[in-house]
Amino acid sequence: MSKRKIQYWVIPPEADAEFVAHMEAVLDVYARPYDPSHPVICMDEQPVQLVKEVRDVMPATTTRPKRVDYEYERAGTASIFLFAEPLAGWRQATARPQRCKSDWALEVAARLDGRYADCATVTLVCDNLNTHTPGAFYEVFPPAKAREYVRRIEFVYTPKHGS
Repeated sequence: MSKRKIQYWVIPPEADAEFVAHMEAVLDVYARPYDPSHPVICMDEQPVQLVKEVRDVMPATTTRPKRVDYEYERAGTASIFLFAEPLAGWRQATARPQRCKSDWALEVAARLDGRYADCATVTLVCDNLNTHTPGAFYEVFPPAKAREYVRRIEFVYTPKHGS
């Protein structure tokens, strides 16, 4: 029996200048040397389905792995936010009940107020989802606070079809 393997690649669209421009900007950022005073942070988010077991799980034994029945009960959804600073070997994941502009702005602000509180500027690499905008901060925070956050972020967007 052969094992099928899949390799995922970013296959750029034909003759797409916008794709190339955004990809080159991202690659330039990734080529920067490590600077803890101006870190490069990558972020992404993933919606997930929450499930609840409807039958008791059979625990693992020395001769058999844990067994879980395939049937489940849907228990809602959530959104996982992942932030990573690859050159520092750091990452953090958080969960929120939903994924909207305010959730994104609150998550980014938490990083700026926490781990990156002493950094005047951070570079944030993220996809160009419509919730990942400077305007999101203005929907959540008073204008002066929103401007303070936005001034500290160098936004670098991955190309469409390339996040």
